[in-house]
Amino acid sequence: MPDRIFMPFLALIGLALVALSLVWPQGYGARSPGPFGSVPIQQRQEMRVKIQREKDAAALRDQRARELVSEARAAAATAP
Repeated sequence: MPDRIFMPFLALIGLALVALSLVWPQGYGARSPGPFGSVPIQQRQEMRVKIQREKDAAALRDQRARELVSEARAAAATAP
């Protein structure tokens, strides 16, 4: 392909990608600059509450599992 066709085509693709990056959804990370940005899902209050509930439930499950393991070890140590 001749350079006279390829280079302008490549520049057009580059400009299109830059334009796309300005309007692409921001995902779950930090807030994008305005006017395109909105508050990320993980920074909303209802999501923070849900995340904290999941963390508390995981900590409780971990604590219960540790207690069961220590009880099983104690029972195994006293077994004949």
